[in-house]
Amino acid sequence: MKTIVHVVQHLRPGGIEVMVLDMLRFADKANKVFVVSLEGSKENSLRAWPRLKDHESQLFFLDKHPGLKPKLLMTMRNLLSTLKADVVHSHHIGPLLYGNVAARIANVPVRIHTEHDAWHLDNDANVRLEKLACHFSNPKMVADADFVKEKLANVLEDIPVETIHNGIDCERFIPGDTNIARERLNLPIDKKIIGCSGRMEWVKGHDTLLYALKDLPSNVVLAIAGHGTQRSSLEALTKKLNLEERVFFLGFTDDMVSFYQSLDLYCLPSRNEGFPLSTLEAQACNVQCVATDVGGVKEAICPESGILVTSDNSSLMNEALSSVLNGTSSFTPRNYIVKNYDIRNMTSAYEKLCNKGEK
Repeated sequence: MKTIVHVVQHLRPGGIEVMVLDMLRFADKANKVFVVSLEGSKENSLRAWPRLKDHESQLFFLDKHPGLKPKLLMTMRNLLSTLKADVVHSHHIGPLLYGNVAARIANVPVRIHTEHDAWHLDNDANVRLEKLACHFSNPKMVADADFVKEKLANVLEDIPVETIHNGIDCERFIPGDTNIARERLNLPIDKKIIGCSGRMEWVKGHDTLLYALKDLPSNVVLAIAGHGTQRSSLEALTKKLNLEERVFFLGFTDDMVSFYQSLDLYCLPSRNEGFPLSTLEAQACNVQCVATDVGGVKEAICPESGILVTSDNSSLMNEALSSVLNGTSSFTPRNYIVKNYDIRNMTSAYEKLCNKGEK
C-alpha cells in the first residue's frame, strides 16, 4: 500500500482539477490518495464545486495568497510527514515549487511532476523557477502532450521527460439521446447546436466563435457551459452581433454528459491550450469537433473526423463549422477516444511510474 498525494494550485472546475478527481476515483483501492490545494479553503471550495463533496475526506487546503510564500514549504512538509506520503505528484509550476520541493525536504521517496501546458515556459522568470525546483526536487518529469514534452526538453535540457496523455472516463462519457439531453438543459429541440465549454476568459477565444456564429444560418445556435471574468463582455458582444436568441449561456454545470449529448458539434476556439479534456469528452459522446490548432489540441482530436483551424480567425472557423454541420459524416470519433484516451490507461501508466521506486 502506498500513500499518494497530488498537489494542485486550486480546486475549481477545470481540466487539471477534473483529471485529478478522476485519478482519485480510479486509483488502486489498496492505496491511500489525497489532494492538497495550495489555494482556497475547504468550505468555500465545496460550496463552489459540489462534486468535491464525494472526496471531502481526501482533500486539504492551504489557503495560499498571491506571491511567493516560503513558509508554505514548511507547512507542506509537515503535512506530507503527517500523511506519511510515499509519492507526491504535483501538477503545474506552483505545485512543483511547493509540493515537490517540500517532498524532497520531507524525504518522500517518489516524486512526480506533470506539466499540463507550456505557456508559462515562454517567461524567463518561470523557466528559472522551474529549473531550480526540478534540480532540487529531482522529480520524474511527465508531459501530458508531445508538444509539452518537446518544450520541456528544450528548457530543462538534461532532465528526461516522458509523455502520458490525459484520459477521461469513457464509460461515463457515452452517446445518448439528443432530445432528452436538450430537455434536461432547456435547449431547443429543433435547432442545430454547437457547444463550447470552459472558463470564460480571453485565452479561450469565445469571441472568435461568436463572430463565426454570426454568419451561420439562423437555425444554428450556440450553447456555452462555464463561467469566468469575460461573461459580461461576451454577453455584450452577443447583443452587439444580434445573437441574443441564438446563444445560450448555461453557466456552470456538473452534468457535462448531457451537455455533450445535446450537441451536433463541439467547438474549441482557444488561443492557447495544453491537452484539452473537453474535446476528448465530446468525442467520447460521438460528437465531432472543430478546434483551433494550438498547444496539444491536434493530439486530442480524432484525425478522421476532427477539423483544425488557426486561432483568432472567425472566417476559417465559420467555414469549418459549416462543413461539419452540412456534411453527412458517418465518422465515429468515440472509437478513437476509447482506444487512445481512457482514464484507466492513464491511471495505469502513472501507477507504473509510482512503482519504479525512488529516483
